[in-house]
Amino acid sequence: MLSLAKRREVVVQAGWAVVDALIVFAAALAAAWLRFDLEAAEALDPNVINFAMIAAVAQLVVTLALDLLWLDHRRGSFEETAQVARGALVVGIILVSLRVFTDWTPVPRSLPLVVPIFALVGMFALRFIVRSYRWGRPNVTEADVPVIVYGAGEGGRQLLRALTRDASKEGRFVPVAVLDDDPRKRRMPVEGLRVGGDISRLSEVVERTSATTLVVAMPSVSADRLRDIRDLARAHALKLLVLPPVGRLLGPASGSDLRQLNLEDLLGRQRITMDAATISESITGKRVLVTGAGGSIGSELARQIAKFGPAKLVLMDRDESALHGTQMSLTGRALLDDGTLALCDIRDPDALHRVFQRELPDVVFHAAALKHLTLLEQFPLEAWQTNVLGTENVLEAARSAGVKTFVNISTDKAASPTCVLGYSKRLAERLTAEYARSSEGTYVSVRFGNVLGSRGSVITAFTAQIEQGGPVTITHPAVERFFMLIPEASQLVLQAAAIGANGDVMVLEMGAPVKILDVARTLIDLSGKSGIDVVFTGLRPGEKMSEELFAAGETIESAGHPLINKVVVPPIASGEVARAHVAEPEDARRWMLAQSTEGAMLP
Repeated sequence: MLSLAKRREVVVQAGWAVVDALIVFAAALAAAWLRFDLEAAEALDPNVINFAMIAAVAQLVVTLALDLLWLDHRRGSFEETAQVARGALVVGIILVSLRVFTDWTPVPRSLPLVVPIFALVGMFALRFIVRSYRWGRPNVTEADVPVIVYGAGEGGRQLLRALTRDASKEGRFVPVAVLDDDPRKRRMPVEGLRVGGDISRLSEVVERTSATTLVVAMPSVSADRLRDIRDLARAHALKLLVLPPVGRLLGPASGSDLRQLNLEDLLGRQRITMDAATISESITGKRVLVTGAGGSIGSELARQIAKFGPAKLVLMDRDESALHGTQMSLTGRALLDDGTLALCDIRDPDALHRVFQRELPDVVFHAAALKHLTLLEQFPLEAWQTNVLGTENVLEAARSAGVKTFVNISTDKAASPTCVLGYSKRLAERLTAEYARSSEGTYVSVRFGNVLGSRGSVITAFTAQIEQGGPVTITHPAVERFFMLIPEASQLVLQAAAIGANGDVMVLEMGAPVKILDVARTLIDLSGKSGIDVVFTGLRPGEKMSEELFAAGETIESAGHPLINKVVVPPIASGEVARAHVAEPEDARRWMLAQSTEGAMLP
């Protein structure tokens, strides 16, 4: 039993078949009228009438027999017109055959050749008129979702085109209006809809169209702008959908690409322009080693590096399960037996030396570190042994192996540090600067803030608290932090490594800092749960209200990339570290603090 929608479709298609047959009948009479010098009497001769009727029946039979019009194509589309043309060709062959091999149609021999051409022009013209009439006149049923598309650029055009193609789908998105902030696009037609103005006209457009959804079709829109749009959509009770960034689209934009807003959109979207040629020159064909390759940054760095075709990519970590996960994400298999993994603790200088001498890497990305501020405040000796001594071990192994480029991954907490984590990472920067001075290769550090989605981040903690029903705990309502997506941070690390000068600390542009309270409220909002409280617990020891990317007194210079600056930190001799009397946790805290204060670091 056919559904109501299917029966309606059958009736419509059958109606078009009859209309095409009538067009063929009229084309036969018109061709005869021209053939007989516009003499109507001869054009209406019984033989001509019979020929026109045979042609119309042939068209109807061909249409139904070959099922040319029953396929699901939009009226007037290239696919449908191609089918109509094939049908007209078949009808032409039938008419010519009847005229040549039978005496059924004693009409001029030119008619069987001309009639299909006239008919084809008529059928095409009718479809063009229908499509032109429907173009820009959305037919919204109760099952459809009327949407306002914000963005009339290439992304918006592709999306509108795709949504228009979905005309036969139930519950489809139907574009009813287009908005764009560019005044030059005002009233410009885009896939049949005229741009109705900028986003300030949203209220008027919603009232006129009864739209229920706002679609942001600007893949490169900034996070700040998205937050404003979210607030507007919420004020007008609109569901908000977004088109992902261009780099995450597989082919042209389509309706299936639309998704709900997430935290990454609201906090971390940045348009990253990489100089692929420069990065390729520093990585392609080189032997690359990544320490901490099982961590959030290390694993993403490995994935980004792999795209540039290194001669060999060695993943090093002390966590075997983390290495397994990273290799799986890179290759789709993780048998752990391909010689690209190094299970090694950076606290073990002998093991490091063996790995580096075996692999002889050209490029090293040092991402291994302890990073949890609160834990390191309780266990400062661990920070000393991993972030300071461990970094020096890696630096020494790199120098012994003749590494050409060494990149130390640092943190914004190393700028004017106030916590054990910051002290230890500041010393790692200073040690890297020392090896830059005393080694043949290029040694740089890359400093940046929080990355969304990293293991143990505030996002993970908030999400877990929300899933448990709250409360969400925040140290202080005014605390703010820099945020960036892991892929974007990793791309900029590669760029910084490619352009960094020996001894520099490359500082990534993190955008405007975001209040942690806003992050928590956004996550609660996105969860759809209500009644979740936010509780303030007070600042933790060593925690800043606002992080800094640059320390007081540092001279900020451009590194030749719009999202990367550079500063110089004073080196610290490895002999000083070796002579440090650090036996107890508080010894480590005091020594790192003394060597991280600005007075102790002035050249």
